Amino acid sequence: MTQNLEEYGNEPQNMTLNMDSLDKQILELLSVDGRKSYRKISRELGVSVGTIHNRVDKLTKSGIISKFVPVIDHEKLGYTLTAVIGIEIKGGTISYLTEKEPFKNNLLAVYDVTGQFDGIIIAKFKNTFELNKFIKLLLQEENVTKTYTQTVLNIVKEELNSSIINF
Repeated sequence: MTQNLEEYGNEPQNMTLNMDSLDKQILELLSVDGRKSYRKISRELGVSVGTIHNRVDKLTKSGIISKFVPVIDHEKLGYTLTAVIGIEIKGGTISYLTEKEPFKNNLLAVYDVTGQFDGIIIAKFKNTFELNKFIKLLLQEENVTKTYTQTVLNIVKEELNSSIINF
């Protein structure tokens, strides 16, 4: 039985891009405040506005910065329930779920993983009714054979939109 390997994505060529200390400082400042002006960044780092503009442009074109987005407080929008869902799938990957209408609005993260499950989903819900409906619809998917759901009691750290890592 042959499978179309394209559904698994392409192997990355060169994943590591070089950055100097100025690039790292710029990323750190933008990670704290993505709306910070180039002028403010240039003042803090002691370089020209043109240098900051060129560096941010380079970081964007190289894919290190993929986009500038707001960090949303889901609880203030009523999404107070977080679930971590393990999924067993018959062949393939779970990436197709990200485009399916009943699922895409709740998904924060979708991972193909090794181990007991084929995929892990992190999703937000307004209440247990929404979570129950989501799980029932998930189990109706032809390739989904089993789910295992854990609800989060306390969020210790959640920075899925953040890039605050040790550069």
